[in-house]
Amino acid sequence: MTQERLSEPHAISALAALAQPTRLAIFRLLIKHEPVGITAGVIADTIGAPHNTLSSHLAILVRAGLLRSTREGRTIIYRSNVEGMRALISFLVSECCDGHPELCNLVAADAAACCAPAPKARSPKKVVKRKD
Repeated sequence: MTQERLSEPHAISALAALAQPTRLAIFRLLIKHEPVGITAGVIADTIGAPHNTLSSHLAILVRAGLLRSTREGRTIIYRSNVEGMRALISFLVSECCDGHPELCNLVAADAAACCAPAPKARSPKKVVKRKD
């Protein structure tokens, strides 16, 4: 999936890839670890997937344009393909809300809320007792 408009067959492929519980768990795990990514071994251990089936799940997600992999030495790091996810979401909402722009704003607000930076933790204020 590229920055160009996603075709219907590619959208169907991506949605079909995510319609399987293990692949959905993999995708959600890798989104959480973006932009660093993680190895197949860590993915398998985290979601409890057998190593012998994990590679086929990863390959399906890569072909669907939802994941990408890079080799770092002898290790393969898997990352979510944020552009692929963005293209899929854009495809799904591209004809949304015909004549009702206020509904599209709700979709945009939900997307912005999930990607907002986490609020900074405040340190507790020191209480100073006054001497009378």
